[in-house]
Amino acid sequence: MPDITPVSPSIAAARAFFPGTGTGPYLDAAARGLLYTGARKAIDVMLDDQMAGTLDKKKTVDTAETTRAAFAELINAHPDEIAYTRNITDGIAAFAAALPWQPGDNVIVCDSLEHPANLFPWYGLARKFGIEVKTVDQDHGSVPLDRLIAAIDSRTRAISVATVSFAPGFRFPVAELGRVCRERGVLLMVDAAQSIGIIHTDVEAWQVDALSASGQKGLMTLYGIGFLYVRRAVADALDPVYVSRFGVDIGDGHEAQAGDLTHYRLAQGARRFDVGNHNYLGAAAAGASIRLLLDLGPKRVEDHVMALSHRFAARMTEIGLPVFGGVSNAQASHIVTIGHAMGDAHDATSDKDMAALYDHLTANGVRLTVRRNLLRFSFHLYNNNADIDRVVSLCEAWLKR
Repeated sequence: MPDITPVSPSIAAARAFFPGTGTGPYLDAAARGLLYTGARKAIDVMLDDQMAGTLDKKKTVDTAETTRAAFAELINAHPDEIAYTRNITDGIAAFAAALPWQPGDNVIVCDSLEHPANLFPWYGLARKFGIEVKTVDQDHGSVPLDRLIAAIDSRTRAISVATVSFAPGFRFPVAELGRVCRERGVLLMVDAAQSIGIIHTDVEAWQVDALSASGQKGLMTLYGIGFLYVRRAVADALDPVYVSRFGVDIGDGHEAQAGDLTHYRLAQGARRFDVGNHNYLGAAAAGASIRLLLDLGPKRVEDHVMALSHRFAARMTEIGLPVFGGVSNAQASHIVTIGHAMGDAHDATSDKDMAALYDHLTANGVRLTVRRNLLRFSFHLYNNNADIDRVVSLCEAWLKR
């Protein structure tokens, strides 16, 4: 087969910014990404300032605003459409709880494939507001677009789906569903945990109404920092459950000078979802990583990563290992899973061969995870062909044994 090699010298050079690549093939971005040295530097600068008592609050707020604008640029949104959150669940729950639900309304999900982060918020609302969580069945590891559309009825208020499933790692045709939802007046919420920072994201082209993202995977930064995008026309009509100084428009004054609190006015767009002081350390780190992604070019990053994952899937097939979904899978992403069948256990496999292969690879310095009976390999911009060659070589040695 031809050797599909990424052709971006700037992306190739960026590998040097990730010291974790030197300890062995790191193919685990789907669990957490390697920390970017620029993000570590931003963290150190802020920690040094706080240790010295020289932390400038205005500077930290300005840094958070710069990061907000950078994330907006990354997904083709406006900064006013971005709120800070702690994680994926925080973003989904904040958006979902602000919707004007009526008893009998419903939301549609594929609960057999979605991560619990995209399920519990909806089931929690079902208990509180008497709404229905309508579920559709998976189709051989895919969330079926046609079944989601067929499930829409006059009481459907929202559909929530992951851009890329955490297992088996298949991409979802977001833009196709977005078009249908927009035509029918149904809100589309997407969980971008597995795609943000890796798959080029355009919320306008996708026609999504809300998107939740976290920092520790494709954004190559910390746990505890996330972002919520809400389309301006939608956000301005929502009343968040939590109201905070940062979510209220009181001009440039301090919260202690907010005036008559009985007549507060919510901030514009998704800013109304901001609650209190942000995770400034996380914002500074995320800003550095997002800047790297923007400098390299989000589409170039996706092309680089997809070339790697396609080559890896082809090589694994050549040596006789079962790529779940096949090499020619139109829904393939930066995540490649190996195994014969999906299971129910989150981080275990009942396949003794796959368990033995996992042990062999990890004993030889390869970082990967087990998800739902499958070995999960996931790529990012810091990976290269040498990582693939090393893993394939180890697999060949195991197969010969």
